[in-house]
Amino acid sequence: MGLVRVRFVGGPADDLVRDLPADPDGAPPPRWILRHPDRPPGGEADHLYERDHHHDGGDWTMRYVRTDPFGATE
Repeated sequence: MGLVRVRFVGGPADDLVRDLPADPDGAPPPRWILRHPDRPPGGEADHLYERDHHHDGGDWTMRYVRTDPFGATE
C-alpha cells in the first residue's frame, strides 16, 4: 500500500501536512481520525476529517468535520 500526501483544512490540525495510506486508486481514505500526537492515549479528543479535493495533481485536502470525545468516532 502506498502513501498519499494530504493537507488538513480547518479544525485543530489546520494546514498540517501528512502522508496517509492511499486507496488502490491513489486517493486518501474517505475519513481520518486525528489525535494530538504529543499526548498519551486516553482522554484526548478525536478530530474527524473527510477527504475533500485533489489539487492539480498535488496534495489532497482533508476537511474538518467535528471533534468528539476520545473513542466516540471509532
